[in-house]
Amino acid sequence: MVLKDMKLAVFQPDIPQNTGTIMRLCACFGVEMHIIEPCGFIMNDKKIKRSAMDYTEQLKLIKHSDWNNFEKYVSENNLRIILMTTKSSQIYTKFQFQKNDIILAGRESSGVPDFVHQKACAAVKIPMVKNTRSFNVAISCAVILSEALRQTDSMPE
Repeated sequence: MVLKDMKLAVFQPDIPQNTGTIMRLCACFGVEMHIIEPCGFIMNDKKIKRSAMDYTEQLKLIKHSDWNNFEKYVSENNLRIILMTTKSSQIYTKFQFQKNDIILAGRESSGVPDFVHQKACAAVKIPMVKNTRSFNVAISCAVILSEALRQTDSMPE
């Protein structure tokens, strides 16, 4: 398993199928995945296994028991938190990603609380047509992570 410097984190995910899909995405791109607990489901849920398939064996997964432990990890590893949110005015393709970024996705049901917004180094969004709320979180992760890897010349060969 070849790991990229770029990382992806999910904040208290609620839907096991989305988490499984993100796990598969990270395994295929060689990107370390972080889960900030608590989750809205049991981590050994069959729905995760169905979405992630056998890719979990190729995934480096780090679980953080809460936001404070995640924030400590970020600080100790000199990472920039880049929040994906519909509340940003910064379009992801116009943002300059760096190899030491950890891209953060919020909960499917409610995004992230205000204190997480305040702790992010930057926030980016995917532009959408009017009268639409948001993409599925796994799709958003794929769109933004692929651009971040492209910009940092970190795509798998």
